[in-house]
Amino acid sequence: MRSAHRVETVRSAERTLMAQLPPGALMQRAAAGLATACADALGRVYGSRVVLLTGSGDNGGDTLYAGARLAKRGAGVTAVLLAPDRTHPDALKALLRAGGTTTTPSAAAEPLARADLVLDGIVGIGGKGGLRPDAAHLAELVTASRATVVAVDLPSGIEPDTGEIHGTALRADLTVTFGTHKPGLLIDPARAYAGSVRLIDIGLASTLPATPDLESLQHADLAALLPHPAAESDKYRRGVVGIAAGSTRYPGAAVLAVAGALRSGAGAVRYVGPAVDAVLARFPETLVSDSGPRKAGRVQAWVTGPGAGDDAAPVAEALSTDVPVLLDADGLRLADVATVRARTAPTVMTPHAGEAAALLGVAREEVESARLTAVRELARRYDATVLLKGSTTLIAGPDDATPVRVNPTGTPWLATAGSGDVLSGLTGSLLAAGLAPLDAASAAAYLHGLAGRYAANGAPTAAQDVADAIPTAWRDITA
Repeated sequence: MRSAHRVETVRSAERTLMAQLPPGALMQRAAAGLATACADALGRVYGSRVVLLTGSGDNGGDTLYAGARLAKRGAGVTAVLLAPDRTHPDALKALLRAGGTTTTPSAAAEPLARADLVLDGIVGIGGKGGLRPDAAHLAELVTASRATVVAVDLPSGIEPDTGEIHGTALRADLTVTFGTHKPGLLIDPARAYAGSVRLIDIGLASTLPATPDLESLQHADLAALLPHPAAESDKYRRGVVGIAAGSTRYPGAAVLAVAGALRSGAGAVRYVGPAVDAVLARFPETLVSDSGPRKAGRVQAWVTGPGAGDDAAPVAEALSTDVPVLLDADGLRLADVATVRARTAPTVMTPHAGEAAALLGVAREEVESARLTAVRELARRYDATVLLKGSTTLIAGPDDATPVRVNPTGTPWLATAGSGDVLSGLTGSLLAAGLAPLDAASAAAYLHGLAGRYAANGAPTAAQDVADAIPTAWRDITA
């Protein structure tokens, strides 16, 4: 499990840990890890040219101490001091003793043009808003250079707690972060600025709270969550998913939702809706009914909304049942907030940014730039688990105390018609198997992203290909 903590939490944990250590020990741990990461990125330290973009405070201190370690190994190190009167004094002395030099932002163009590696230590976790003009100019010079860019703790200019970007930010090839991940390193748009992320253990785990603000599941976590049939399993024990989806105009949505459910280990799928012929032609094992959800037969979860058009009846009927319900696509628009909040069984909602914006009454751009805020607000408003699809899919439960989950397996190849319908069926299958809503949505997003990668393999793909790749993704996770 990859965990992330907010700035306030990190600062409190650092204060507690520093009280237990000799003065400066925590900074030296960070600097040692940072210097090692830089050496790995360089390949050969001796004779390399390194530029430090150094701001004030501890972040600048980490940068200068790391630069001193690189200088001792034969690198030519130049520190660009953005705040000379507030530069960490002991760290600056260490750099100068090691043979490093300093310069000003106005004279930084030449060393940056010649640099092999640039350390971005302009601002740390306390930074707010975009870069100021002098730092923004340096970011432009760095972008124009051929240097490898290493961000110290996080790229300067991003919002550490939300992943938002207001103004200019510096894009890194590698971010070396200390003690714990910061939310902005896992959430777009800031995630795209972080490059690869390397976590350095500085002993902070002992003082951080057990429950993080964000978490990102890894293969081992998924393997522990995914259901496996036992010797005594039958189709009902494995989970029966009800699919109330599709219309005469959009029969394919029903087919793809059924495909996602069947490929995800459902014991059986019951389908109700006007796309019976299309569903049976593709999946003859589907159980069909000409009644609504309440009379369709035994199910452990319902999926409703994909391709529904303006027919609100199946959506309302599914919501009136006492089993978990997944709302997607048209179902999101057709579901009444009060009805969803009044349910005693869980509800999972899977909007993309445009649908989330419509539900919140804001512009799509606002959702895309503040994804964490949007997913938390929707979960609170509907008292539901919300899976916000996108470049980084986020999953939030209705309880603010529960960490938001970030899916790490997304791929742009999933941006294709019908992909969301497959995800709906996949999530419904896991709900029917008995997974808790947050776990079902998280596991589904992970599997869906992995299947999208497998299906595409670097080439265009279609939603049905993604569904067909789900068993392969499942096998690789659990192998």
